[in-house]
Amino acid sequence: MARRLTAGERLVVASHNPGKLAEIAALLMPYGVATVGAAALGLAEPEETGATFEENAALKARLAAAASGLVALADDSGLVVPALGGAPGIYSARWAGPGKDFGVAMARVQRELGPGDRHAHFVAVLALAWPDGEEALFRGEAHGHLAWPPRGERGFGYDPMFVPDGHDETFGEMDPDVKHRISHRARAFAELVKAVF
Repeated sequence: MARRLTAGERLVVASHNPGKLAEIAALLMPYGVATVGAAALGLAEPEETGATFEENAALKARLAAAASGLVALADDSGLVVPALGGAPGIYSARWAGPGKDFGVAMARVQRELGPGDRHAHFVAVLALAWPDGEEALFRGEAHGHLAWPPRGERGFGYDPMFVPDGHDETFGEMDPDVKHRISHRARAFAELVKAVF
């Protein structure tokens, strides 16, 4: 069982992705935990050498906690397309290239998928790490299918091509409050909340 977090505690979010930082800060706001991004503390982005979402999330949280002396929260997430053998998976951000151009990444998914099975799911694994070495992991998934062409300017990453089950809008079109209730990150976050608040 993970250690509890308390209101007023400062937590470093081990991410340099502004969309992810905003989403995590919004999810944490009701609990009175102050968030600071890794970039604001001058922390480098570590190389993601893990073979799973869990390994990469833990690696990022561990390094940020050690470097900052604060509790660290890291997320490793991605789009899993079974018809592509699970790709892009843990390489979801890398498919966007050095310029982080997710238009390129979405086009690659579409090109490689062709007329194939369009089922997909997002995975998010949240890792909490304390400076003394304690860690906890929380996983969430959101299932749906891929749309083409991409739709919507909201969200980030592959959101404009992902339509969650039970909805007609992509995550890119969806009101952020709705997305925050049903996304993979929201589901992982719900597990985290049960454990540490």
